[in-house]
Amino acid sequence: MGVYVNPDNKEFRLAVHDDLYIDKTELISYTNSRLGKASRYLCVSRPRRFGKSMAANMLSAYYSKGCDSRALFAGRKIESDPSFPENLNQHTVIRFDVQQFLKKDIDSFIMRIQTAILRELQAEFSDYPALTKEADLQLALNALYLETGEGVIFIVDEWDSIFRMAKERPDLQKDYLDFLRDLFKGAVYADMVYMTGILPIKKYGEHSAINMFTEFSIISPKNMAGYFGFTKEEVLEQCKMRNMDFQEMEKWYDGYIVGDTHIYNPQSVFNALIWKELQSHWTNTETYYALKTYIERNFDGLEEAVLQMLGGGRCKVNTRRFQNDMTTFQSKDDVLTLLVHLGYLTFDAKTEEVFIPNKEVSQEFKNALDGVRWSGLMQSLDRSSQLLEDTWRMDEKAVASGMEEIHSETASLLKFQDENSLACAINIAYYSAIDYYAKPIRELPTGKGFADVVYLPRQNTDKPALLIELKWDKSADSALRQIKEKRYAQWIESFSGEILLIGIDYDPKNKKYSCTIERLQ
Repeated sequence: MGVYVNPDNKEFRLAVHDDLYIDKTELISYTNSRLGKASRYLCVSRPRRFGKSMAANMLSAYYSKGCDSRALFAGRKIESDPSFPENLNQHTVIRFDVQQFLKKDIDSFIMRIQTAILRELQAEFSDYPALTKEADLQLALNALYLETGEGVIFIVDEWDSIFRMAKERPDLQKDYLDFLRDLFKGAVYADMVYMTGILPIKKYGEHSAINMFTEFSIISPKNMAGYFGFTKEEVLEQCKMRNMDFQEMEKWYDGYIVGDTHIYNPQSVFNALIWKELQSHWTNTETYYALKTYIERNFDGLEEAVLQMLGGGRCKVNTRRFQNDMTTFQSKDDVLTLLVHLGYLTFDAKTEEVFIPNKEVSQEFKNALDGVRWSGLMQSLDRSSQLLEDTWRMDEKAVASGMEEIHSETASLLKFQDENSLACAINIAYYSAIDYYAKPIRELPTGKGFADVVYLPRQNTDKPALLIELKWDKSADSALRQIKEKRYAQWIESFSGEILLIGIDYDPKNKKYSCTIERLQ
């Protein structure tokens, strides 16, 4: 038993016996099916706090010869799988966290990885002279395979740390990719390689040779969506057990779309359930500073996209051009794709749109934007609560006046030239609706206008639905007439509560707003 070679099961044991543990052992069934096959190279990328290291610890505890983990898996989902007893603690495992080797001299981290593993291999297999004579890790592993006929399972955590911690060192990144290629590609001694990280594998010209890995990213999860993050059913069960409000939990931490699965941020849900505090549980890690840095990049359309999403809107994005690093950016799409991988946005593959997933992340955006450049936006967001109250009271003059103030405060960030920018301003104006409403719906299926917006109240609230029609240089009355003539309200006729029909018009010459509100039961 060693730190890197055939480690024990301590980390997984701590997780299983923690105050909250949700069974994700079915992942083992899939990894068992990849053992010894051409498709044995697996790379899983997820944002921080999404259970990557826990899964790596679980796999290490299951496969490693350095421990006996049968008791830890007793009663777990994987126990009924036919492959479970066959592989339980039957493999030589090499497990290491790349980030740990970057804390000292970064230029020598590759050598220190090899030295640490090689030293433990030679101690573990001291009876094999050919292995103990080798000073090169790859040659030593070949020698071990030739003498024992047994392969090795590699579990590599934080594999992409170098691309985040040494963003401006392409020379070191290239050397690292060469190291991985030489260590894994075509290696007869590799029964399986399981890597985790935040970023997918770097697209690096000729070094695409390490693309023998099957990638399971937050954008393309394939069949691993449910193994990372908590599902709705899992969170609902925990809320019932702990007498927590599931609707509030959903508002704060749901919203990540991973393939066809909705998942919750597991670390945030864990903290909320344990401490019974519904709030933002993000910490100021490198990803927070990335958010603050990258949303201020001067790419055309990026500011408008951030504003649109802050108000609950969505933005089209092309994720295919992203180079899987934190330095190569050519458009707003690259920045938005990075923010998906960091967990600040979620990606809907069906519509190819990104959006802010929940209230927790929305607050982090607000914190990151709290500066001189975005001061007008902060004032507008703070003003949003009053505008929502004015809307509920059907105070048409107050709503029009509030819109004019918000327009003035965001004029330096938005180009008020059409209905689209007007809709973006509406999203900002109703930012505080996140506490009472689901995400706004743009463009009613029965409507033809570009900027129709609907806010449907969340369950267990007594707030009215808001059906908003916007006009540019016409009249608020004409907006209301269009709602009635095109019978937009029929689209939500199954909604049993009150509906407010809201017509808002903007006069670009005088920079004035007008508003008309009617109540529909």
